[in-house]
Amino acid sequence: MDTMTKVPPSDGTKTTADSSHREGGVAKAIESQTAKLPSDLFLWAAFGSMAGSLALQIMGKKEQSNFVGQWAPTLLILGLYNKIVKVAGSD
Repeated sequence: MDTMTKVPPSDGTKTTADSSHREGGVAKAIESQTAKLPSDLFLWAAFGSMAGSLALQIMGKKEQSNFVGQWAPTLLILGLYNKIVKVAGSD
């Protein structure tokens, strides 16, 4: 049997997320503000952190380079979250 197959509950209850989960006030406030930002802002910020990291590496500042370079994945994940909230909505 496929491990990804979902079996409906036998008691007839709904299993969709919208029936049991609602976003809190803080999440809604954050999402309403971040939805105003263009999604590519996060992409450009990630590229900027990579460029900054490269510049610091060339200048011989390895620790600072690593610190700034580690911002890129976080910024990309935030951009992905922002995009999903815009496309799918939060509730």
